[in-house]
Amino acid sequence: MKKILDLIALEMENAFADCGYDKNYGRVTLSNRPDLCQYQCSGALAAAKAYKKAPIAIAGEVVQKLADSPSMSEVTAVMPGFINIKLRESFLAEYLKKMQESDRFGCEDTGNGETIVIDYGGPNVAKPLHVGHLRPAIIGESLKRIGRFVGYHVVGDVHLGDWGLQIGLIITELKERKPELPYFDPDYTGEYPKEPPFTISELEEIYPSASARSKEDNEFAKKAHDATYELQNGRRGYIALWQHILDVSITDLKKNYDNLDVSFDVWKKESDAQPYIPEMIEKMKAGGHAHLSQGALVVDVKEESDKKEIPPCMLLKSDGATLYSTTDLATLVEREALFHPEQVIYVVDKRQEMHFTQIFRCARKTGIVRDDTKLTFIGFGTMNGKDGKPFKTRDGGIMRLEDLIRDISDAVYEKMEDRDMPEEEARKISRIVGLSALKYGDLSNQASKDYVFDVDRFISFEGNTGPYILYTIVRIKSILAKYEELPEKYEGKAVILPARSESEKALQLELVKLNEVIELSFADLAPHRICQYIFDLANAFNKFYHETKIIAQSDQEVQAGYIRLITLTKDVLEQCISLLGFEAPDRM
Repeated sequence: MKKILDLIALEMENAFADCGYDKNYGRVTLSNRPDLCQYQCSGALAAAKAYKKAPIAIAGEVVQKLADSPSMSEVTAVMPGFINIKLRESFLAEYLKKMQESDRFGCEDTGNGETIVIDYGGPNVAKPLHVGHLRPAIIGESLKRIGRFVGYHVVGDVHLGDWGLQIGLIITELKERKPELPYFDPDYTGEYPKEPPFTISELEEIYPSASARSKEDNEFAKKAHDATYELQNGRRGYIALWQHILDVSITDLKKNYDNLDVSFDVWKKESDAQPYIPEMIEKMKAGGHAHLSQGALVVDVKEESDKKEIPPCMLLKSDGATLYSTTDLATLVEREALFHPEQVIYVVDKRQEMHFTQIFRCARKTGIVRDDTKLTFIGFGTMNGKDGKPFKTRDGGIMRLEDLIRDISDAVYEKMEDRDMPEEEARKISRIVGLSALKYGDLSNQASKDYVFDVDRFISFEGNTGPYILYTIVRIKSILAKYEELPEKYEGKAVILPARSESEKALQLELVKLNEVIELSFADLAPHRICQYIFDLANAFNKFYHETKIIAQSDQEVQAGYIRLITLTKDVLEQCISLLGFEAPDRM
C-alpha cells in the first residue's frame, strides 16, 4: 500500500509534467505550517531557475491542473512560489479504510527479506546487568522489532564477553579461596563436577573482589593474566570452570533480560569467534595487510581524507595475546559464515566510536566483509541523574538493572495503590506501566544524546511519557467496552466516515502518517521518531475525544464510524508500542 505522501506526490508530479516541467519538481512534504495547510510543494522555486520563469507563475499553472484533484480539496499558490495542499475528507476516509483492512496497516515491505545482524547486548559474564546495559538492550530490541515489521530478516545477538581477563581474575581468586577444587590440579584426569562451585551471588562478589585486588597486587594480577592465557590455550580444568561461569551467568542474564522484555535470537560469545582467529590472521598476513609495529601485529586503517589521526587496528600484542579488536573482527568472519548479512548494526556506547571506525575499516580493507555489506555504528549517549552525571545509586554505586526496574515499578504502584483492584493485579499493572515509563523515557530521546533519568517525570500520566500513551490506549479500550454494552447499534457495515470536525480530521491526518513514520524510523535507525508519532497521535485522539460525543451520539452510523476510527487508533498505538518493546494493560 503506497504511502499517502507518495499518492499526493504522484498527482503533483503529473501536474508539473502536464504543464511542461520536469516531474521531479513535484516533490511533496509535510507542511511546516500546519495552521495554513497539511502538505506543501516548493518545486516551483527550483523550477524557476531552470525555466527562467517567476516561481509564482509556475506554481499558479500547476495549481490550475489540480483543480479537479481526487485527493486535494484545496490547492493554492502562495508567494514566492509555494503550493499549499489540503486533503479531501473523503480521500482520507478511504485511505484509512484501506489501512484498517490491510495487513500491517498497509505498511510497505522495504526489507525484502534481507538479513541484518544487530549486536545490542554486550554484557560480560560473571557480572550483573546494571544501568549501563539498559540503553543498548532497549534501543537494540526496538530496532530488531521495527526491522522485522518492515520486512527484514533480523538476527539479534547478545555478544557476551566471556573470554577476557575477567575470567582469569575469577579463576585466580577462586583458586586462592578453594585450592582443593579439582579444576586447579593439573594432573587431575577424572570427570569434573556437574554442579558449579559457586552461586550467581557468589560469582558476582568474586569478580569485583578480584578486580580490585589486581589493581593493588602485581603478583595477583600476573597470576590472573597467566590464568587467562592458559584458559585461552585450552587448559582442561580452566575450561571446565569457564563453562560453569557461563552456565550460571547466562541463566541469570536471561532472567534479567526477560524482566526487561528483551530477547536475543543467538547467545553468541567472544569465545565463539576464537576458532576463526588463526586463519583470519594468516590471510591478513598473506594479503600484505598485517605487519609488525613495535612488536605488535597491526593493520593500517588511516585514509587520506582523515581530519584526525586514526591509529592502526591492532590484531595481536607483542606477546601474541589477542584483543577486543581481534575478537570483533573474528566475530564478523563468523557472522559472514553463519548469516551472510547485508548489514551488521552495533548498538554500543558512543565513546567506542574510534574502536569501531578501526574495525570497520580493517574489515573492508582485508576483505572480511563483502564490498556491499553495510556496517553501522549506533553510538548511544549516557543515562544521567538529575545532577547531570552518569546515573548512580544513592550511595554512589552502579545500580543493578533489576533494582532499577523494581524501583520504577514501585513508584508507579505508589501512584496506583488507591485503585479499586486486588494488589496482585495492581502490582502487575504497575510493572507494565513502569516498563513503559522506562523504555519510552529512553527511546523518546535521540540515541546519541545523553538524557536525564527522572522517575517522577517518566511515570507521569501527563505529557510526553509512556504512561500517558498507555492511558490513552486504556481510555479507548474503555470506550469500546461501553459501546459493546449498548442495547442498539448500527446494523450496516461500519466504516470510517469523512471527518465531520477539525479534531476528527486532525486525528485522521495523524493516522495516515504511520507508513512513512515506520519506514523512516528504520531507515534512520531512530525509534524516537515512533515515540514522537504516538505522542502526536495520542494528543490528536484526546482532543477528538474531549470535543466529540461518541457513546452519546444519536446517529448510529456516525457513531459506528467513530468506533471504527478509534479502534484503528488503538490498534496503531498498540502496534507502535510493541515496536518500542512494551505493552498496554486493559485498565489503569
